[in-house]
Amino acid sequence: MSATANHRRRKSISLTRGLIVATTGGAALVLPLVGAGFASAAPAQPKAAASTVATVKEKTGQKAAPTIYSVIAGDTLSKIARGHSLSGGWKKLYEDNREIVGDNPANIRPGMKLTIGAQAESKTSAAAPAATPATYTNDLDGWIKKSLAVMAKHGIPGSYDGIHRNVMRESSGNPLAINNWDSNAAKGTPSKGLLQIIDPTFRAYHVPGTSLDSYDPIANITAACNYAADKYGSIDNVFGAY
Repeated sequence: MSATANHRRRKSISLTRGLIVATTGGAALVLPLVGAGFASAAPAQPKAAASTVATVKEKTGQKAAPTIYSVIAGDTLSKIARGHSLSGGWKKLYEDNREIVGDNPANIRPGMKLTIGAQAESKTSAAAPAATPATYTNDLDGWIKKSLAVMAKHGIPGSYDGIHRNVMRESSGNPLAINNWDSNAAKGTPSKGLLQIIDPTFRAYHVPGTSLDSYDPIANITAACNYAADKYGSIDNVFGAY
């Protein structure tokens, strides 16, 4: 090849902004230049998949259903809170998910399920009144009704009529009634109270949460009904001495 030809070929190659521009047969080839003073082009990074969870906006007077968000790598509480426009920021998100996250917000790990957008209560709505505890009169009617409430909690069967019928037969409604003349009394364990229950039976069938005094109306009724349920299926099935 002649010197002239070599000279023309060198002129067809020029440097443009770190690229080699070569003309070959009329076609231009653009190649990255790798060498001193130039860096190779970095490969394009794939974009992170966009979250499919809709942003939760809290508005006064509006209840938004909570959204369950699956934490992915790199997510933080503050990032999630910002992404979902949560009022109160990451602290609110942390408190709402404390059972999952634990005592340290840094404990979040990919795959955790966090609740986002807890229901917002209207600031103008009146607070629901607290439930009023049931009250009972201090007489036979009140004692039976309160006893039935205690029995219901412990799964002890019985009805108002069944209890009332047996109370009237056993003690005529006197909570301090005592039998000092029958065979039980002769053994040193007289029958006591509204349903005339002896102390050994009272202790064996005592219902937790009631008085340990066998003369106490509620303790007496519930223990006797507990005993009757064990022996007869229910106090309702008792129509005589038991």
